[in-house]
Amino acid sequence: MANKTQPTDASIDDFLAGLSERRRDEARQLIAMMQDISGEPPVLWGPSIIGFGCVQYRLASGRIGEMGAIGFCPRKAALTIYIAEGFDRYGDLLGRLGKHRTGRSCLYLTKLADADLGVLRELVAASHRHQTEMETCSVAHLDVAPGQPGTTSR
Repeated sequence: MANKTQPTDASIDDFLAGLSERRRDEARQLIAMMQDISGEPPVLWGPSIIGFGCVQYRLASGRIGEMGAIGFCPRKAALTIYIAEGFDRYGDLLGRLGKHRTGRSCLYLTKLADADLGVLRELVAASHRHQTEMETCSVAHLDVAPGQPGTTSR
């Protein structure tokens, strides 16, 4: 069974154009941060997740899937930053982050300005290191050349 959310060749700029000005500005800040951390270009996964790089994962059921190594979704109510491994190891960073909420693997920020961006960068970088210890995957089915948006290099 294929993942519901797949990488696409959709334009990040077109996607950002549909956001409010504040969310668009926040998304651009997160794109710059995550691209710097990952060394990968942004790719739109499904209709609204901006991901960087690609990793494979295996569920307890044995099902194998792919996801961005790091990523976020600029939703209307909150920015959702994906920390796939959860937050158990990040208590100290969360304590210093500023106003936020967490779910099982989602960090919710109503406004990026409410968070300490240095701490957020530490958190995202630590998650990226953790995720890229797993086997990386290629999103070659997007039919782009290595090093171009939509591919993973390692």
